[in-house]
Amino acid sequence: MPAFDRCFRFFCCSLLYLLFNELFLCQKIQKFGLIIYHFSIKKSKKTHSNAIRRIQGVADARQYTHAKPETMSKVRAGQNPELQPGDLHWRECVVVLANGANPTEVERQIKEMPNYFAPYETQVRFVTQEELDRDYSSMPHDGVVIAAGETSPGNKALIEYRVRWDSNPDGTAGIMVASARAAYRLNRKRETGAFTILDIPPAYLSPRSREELLAKFM
Repeated sequence: MPAFDRCFRFFCCSLLYLLFNELFLCQKIQKFGLIIYHFSIKKSKKTHSNAIRRIQGVADARQYTHAKPETMSKVRAGQNPELQPGDLHWRECVVVLANGANPTEVERQIKEMPNYFAPYETQVRFVTQEELDRDYSSMPHDGVVIAAGETSPGNKALIEYRVRWDSNPDGTAGIMVASARAAYRLNRKRETGAFTILDIPPAYLSPRSREELLAKFM
């Protein structure tokens, strides 16, 4: 499937998820990131990977967030559990130690770091710089959004959306191109001002004409 079509479907699925959840379901939303590489996703902010690198004795590091399968199973089963942040995910930290660093002390500081790793279950693994560069240099993004509720009393409903990218920068670039395309079409209609993605007709994001979209997707 061409990249533009993938991006268009990504936007449509996201909008449909939001609208269907608000219109048809009356319960809570739970978000699960299966493999989220925080450093590549939030490039302009202080990320979990950067937070580890600031610890004395750390030469380099990567951090990944994983969903807890048992929690996802409860949500998919319609149990709608009350969850705290630490119930949703666990953290994986892959760390290269500086010469002479104390691994026990580095691990303690990582696990006790507020807002980043406490109160999450956190696993710390020490590797060489060569291993880190070879095995952890990619920037994947893999996430699931699950909305669970009822269409009417006693009738359960579940909406699930997943995105899996080997390269989060590639996916982000596709979204930016689609947004620029929508801005161009708004300008052609002399519509100006600030818009959120909810204000944009999905057809404006696609490289296809309205006639092509109706023929291919409807």
